[in-house]
Amino acid sequence: MSEQLAEYFVELFSGRISEELIVFIISMLPVLELRGGLIAAKLLGLDLLKAFGICFIGNIVPIPFILLFIRYIFNFLRRFPLFARLIDGLERRTRAKGEKVKKYQEWGLLAFVAIPLPGTGAWTGALIADIFDLRIKRAFPIICLGVLIAGIIMAIVSYGLLGLIF
Repeated sequence: MSEQLAEYFVELFSGRISEELIVFIISMLPVLELRGGLIAAKLLGLDLLKAFGICFIGNIVPIPFILLFIRYIFNFLRRFPLFARLIDGLERRTRAKGEKVKKYQEWGLLAFVAIPLPGTGAWTGALIADIFDLRIKRAFPIICLGVLIAGIIMAIVSYGLLGLIF
């Protein structure tokens, strides 16, 4: 799914904005995040190290805002019935995904963000940190490290570096 979404955004923005900006925007989006950004960077032929830096920064930029403001945003949006149902559903799914994080605290959050599987990543990790009252001073460095680990894994896969290891 990430590959198709990354391809869609590459096609949508190609020729309109720089390749680096395409990768940066994709890396900021929930669901795609750094993983989708690295896929897009490979499709665009960007150098791995340059792409990795752009994707990492793009993925991290929204996280402090999520950690600081998501509770206020959710409380505001709950005033509207349509958003209230969506937010309740999102929180239910996030709580369900976050039970292991709750049990293992920081290590659980790190593993959750670092393992590049669908439904994991920095955005959901930030929501989990907020739901379980893990404050920004503790959560942000852990999420950054998780994104770094996920980025290394995805770089190995996306850029075909698996053959160099095995």
